[in-house]
Amino acid sequence: MMSDIAKDRMAHSVRKRRSVSSLSGREFRQKELHGYTKNSTSTVSYMDEPSQWDDASCLTVQMENTYQLGPTKHFPVVIVNHILKDILTNYLQEEQYEPELCRQMTKTISEVIKTQVKDLMIPRYKLIVIVHIGQLNSQSILIGSRCLWDPKSDTFSSYVFRNSSLFALASVYAVYFE
Repeated sequence: MMSDIAKDRMAHSVRKRRSVSSLSGREFRQKELHGYTKNSTSTVSYMDEPSQWDDASCLTVQMENTYQLGPTKHFPVVIVNHILKDILTNYLQEEQYEPELCRQMTKTISEVIKTQVKDLMIPRYKLIVIVHIGQLNSQSILIGSRCLWDPKSDTFSSYVFRNSSLFALASVYAVYFE
């Protein structure tokens, strides 16, 4: 005999199961009748594991207002400039411009920059990291950005790197979250 708790968990487990199918209505009915379809494409299924905290996890947490209008610690632009210089120099010093490689490098470098700036643990700042890499071939380029922000608390940091075949511009925008 199963206890009431075990029955409740079993019923909860059955309710938590979900299935999403890419079959059309007619194909789905064919599958129910015959057990298979000729042109079925895919089915995605998942099941949440039941736990004792399911009811408590649905509760929302109420946060108190801090009424703090400005940052207690300002964004360290000089330190972030050094981080940008070190990362761009280390990753791109010996690299030659190749479009596919540079596409991947922009993603990798922006993630590394974001991680290192987050490690500074500056509270209540939202970070935006943008990296541009292009071929250096006697051309000019103008990269601009516009933001709506509070100049007392929001700021940015950027660094331009050049070698014989490519240039890179990394920018970190720090916007204070009130």
